[in-house]
Amino acid sequence: MNPKGKLIVIGGAVDKGSFTEKNFDKQVEKNLNFFETGILKRLMIESKHKEDSQVEIITTASKIPREVGPEYAKAFEYLGAKNVSVMHIEKREEADNVELIERIRKADVVMFTGGDQLRLTSILGGTDIHNLILEKYKNEDFIFAGTSAGAAAASSSMIYQGSSSEALLKGEVKITSGLGLIDNVVFDTHFVHRGRIGRLFQAVDGNPKTLGIGLGEDTGLLITDGKFLKAIGSGLVILVDGRFIKDTNITEVEMGQPISIKNLVVHVMSQHDHYDLEKHEMTIHVTEHTQ
Repeated sequence: MNPKGKLIVIGGAVDKGSFTEKNFDKQVEKNLNFFETGILKRLMIESKHKEDSQVEIITTASKIPREVGPEYAKAFEYLGAKNVSVMHIEKREEADNVELIERIRKADVVMFTGGDQLRLTSILGGTDIHNLILEKYKNEDFIFAGTSAGAAAASSSMIYQGSSSEALLKGEVKITSGLGLIDNVVFDTHFVHRGRIGRLFQAVDGNPKTLGIGLGEDTGLLITDGKFLKAIGSGLVILVDGRFIKDTNITEVEMGQPISIKNLVVHVMSQHDHYDLEKHEMTIHVTEHTQ
């Protein structure tokens, strides 16, 4: 059965994530506006009760949660959201707190901030809050939204480590289990700006059934019915389809050696374009120009 909820994954704009690229952490406190109001506004439009929706911002992934959370709350409130709360879950035992669970039960939207996706999954994975979020996404008109680390963790398989410069050396890209809201895809964020195409190539080469999805900054996907992808925001979404790979040396070369891949298919999506995960078909949105 297809989920009744909606999934919104966003490429972010400032990352505290992949800890192999720490040079990007400089002055992060001055760059907490992670994406433009267009995507946030779309999130509110898609939510069950619009401006009256109950929004919970979860800062678990962040190393500076007391700064990040209020910035998100301020952005939502600027767009007219009336019921916004911030939830700091920093230890696994806190994710089984009865009061916090009840807040999630009442939420129409949960928004996961950026940070370290491995921190996010290791703290929340398998907890009562995680299980409740999965249940709500499957059965209710509910939105799971995540930016940067929050987006990377949304799928069943998750990239959690791997520098851009060495991404096509065997073993440099590390993958583990994510939060499991969508199968057979893997997300990477800050995609164009960080030059992370190689990370996605290796992730897909290791399991060609998995569709690699690279999310640019100020760019996201609205996913409905668990299969219909629509590009939102100002940048690009890169899709890497490995189903037609004809040959690869990934099982033959030693760890740390370059990988070869033959016949990898790449699509580029921009605002309003669609992709059907079941049919593996992309539709480009054509803008009608008036004279």
